[in-house]
Parts: sequence; C-alpha cells; structure tokens
Amino acid sequence: MDKQKTFFHILIHFFVWGFAFCVPVIVLWRHEGIDTLRVFQQNAITLTASAVLFYANYTQLVDKQLSKRKYFRFIFSNLLLIVILAVVVVAIKVACFGLENEQQFAHPMVNCLRFMFVRELFSLLFIYALSIIIKLLSSLFISQSEKKEEEKRRKEAELINLRQQINPHFFFNTLNNIYALIEISPEKAQNTVLELSKLMRYVLYENDNNFVPVYKELDFIKNYIELMRIRLTDNVDLRVDIGVSPTIDRDIAPMIFISLIENAFKHGVSHSRPSFIHIDFHQVSDRIICLVRNSYFPKNGSDRSGSGIGLENLSRRLDILYPHKHILRYGQEGDVYVSELIVPLYDKKLVR
Repeated sequence: MDKQKTFFHILIHFFVWGFAFCVPVIVLWRHEGIDTLRVFQQNAITLTASAVLFYANYTQLVDKQLSKRKYFRFIFSNLLLIVILAVVVVAIKVACFGLENEQQFAHPMVNCLRFMFVRELFSLLFIYALSIIIKLLSSLFISQSEKKEEEKRRKEAELINLRQQINPHFFFNTLNNIYALIEISPEKAQNTVLELSKLMRYVLYENDNNFVPVYKELDFIKNYIELMRIRLTDNVDLRVDIGVSPTIDRDIAPMIFISLIENAFKHGVSHSRPSFIHIDFHQVSDRIICLVRNSYFPKNGSDRSGSGIGLENLSRRLDILYPHKHILRYGQEGDVYVSELIVPLYDKKLVR
C-alpha cells in the first residue's frame, strides 16, 4: 500500500512538471513568428532550476531547518540557492541564446543581464514560496492521515479487547445459570450444557469479526433464549417476537443485543413472584430495533451473576462500530425495566 502511494505521488509530480514544461509551447504553437523550440528550451532551463529549488525545500530544507525552527539558516540557505540558480540560468541562456531584446536598453549588456537576473529571481522566489506551502500542506495531510490510521488501529485494538471481555462475561453468566439448575434439576442442567455448546461456536468464531450476517446473530439470540427458557418456571411470562426476515442480506455487529437480553433474564425473573420478559425484534427500513421489557427485581451485592460489565462494554462497542448512528437506552420505568437498541443494517459489500 505504501509503495502504491509512493508511486502515485511520484506520478503526480511527473505530470505536473511535464505539464509546466509543455504549456508555453502549447500556448504559442499557432503563433506565427515565434520559435516554439527556442521557447521550449528556455522554459526547460528555467523549470529545471525551479525543480532543483522546489525539491531542495520539499525533501530537505523544510524538514531539516524550517520544521526544527532554524529560521535564519533556512532563509539564508534558500536565498543563497536562489541567487546561485538565477545566475546559472542567466549564464546558460546567454551562452545558448544570446542576450534578449538588447536593443531596448541604453546599456544593452548590463541592463539586459540585470533584467534577466531579476526576472529569474522573482520566478524562483515564487517557486520558493510555493514549495514551502505545498510541503507544509503535504506534511499536514500526512500527519492527519497518520493520526486517523493510528486512531483506527487503536479502535481495532480496543474492539479486540472488548470482544475478549464479552466471551468470559457471557460464559460466566451462562455457567452461573447452569450452576443454579444443578440443585433444582440435574436433567435440565445437562440439557443446558448441550445447548451451551451450540452457542460456543458462534461466540468463539463469529465474534472475531466486526460484522456478521443478520441471520446468524438472530439465530444466536434464539438459541440463547431457548437455553434460558430451560430454567424458567411457569410463573414467568416469556414472549419472543422476531419480526426480521431470516433471508435478509445485510450485516450487523455480533453480540450487541445479548447484554440487553442477559440483563432481562438476570433482573426480570423471580422464583416467588409472577414475572415477565418480552423481547421484540423488528426491522424498519434499513434499521433493526431490539426492544426488551421485563419485570424488575434488582440483585443484591452477593449475587454472582456478573459485574455489570456487559452494558459498559456494549456502549463502547457501539460508539466505535456505529458512531452517531445508533440509539441505546435502558432504565427503569415504574416496575418495568426497558432496554432498546436501534442500529443500522449494513450492505455486505460495504463492510467486508
């Protein structure tokens, strides 16, 4: 990638200077009485000197002197180089083409040389200023690109870390549910272990990707709910409505809904009082909406079913994967706890 950028960078410089060399010839091509070859040769001499000055600043002087705040040395180096280049250009042009329009001057040689020198001097001063501007803008662009690339790498590393937190957190909560079932119903606990194996493949493999097909995420949610259903008693009203087409060809971030559903089973179930969990998934245009409503029975400090890392993890992952494109809200509304997450569905081609 860096080689391609370098090649493209060189190609742009080549075409710009090539165009600058040819412009005077192109402009004067049809003008009678003008020696276009002579014009091209004179322009080539001036532009060669300009290129020397430009790249001396672009590749060396700006970085080694101006950027290090050696202002006097930078100005002196450029003025010396400009004067030398102007003298060399004038000398070459006089040697190759003679004096220009010497009949216009009272003292042809002195005044003509002075005129040619001043003209080349101003031309080189313009290139000097241009080289500084382009180099500084280029450095600023590169700096911003590097910052963006560094920010991208940092977010990727953070996503990896967040995903690594999800796995043990998810398995901790699930195994805790199995532990609770062992005393109540060993047979159900065994079935739960079998159901858990179906989820492990998804958590261990699909969760390594930033985005997965929607149907895989919804299948994971269905399997998880069925696993949790095993431990529920008859006094829990569990309703699940997944109104999203299983054939939808879109992608979504993996395991972004599980924290909301985990919390519903964690805080929404009471073994002594009637309770409910209502889970609804539906699609509106290119967005998927997950709405979870459940009765609310806050756990005490001795509860061993998690440390609250799930929602914090989820919020940060959403900020990285869906910046300013998602809606996450959760909280208690009377005796009901409501969680809602709305995220856009991405085209596979855009995220692969």
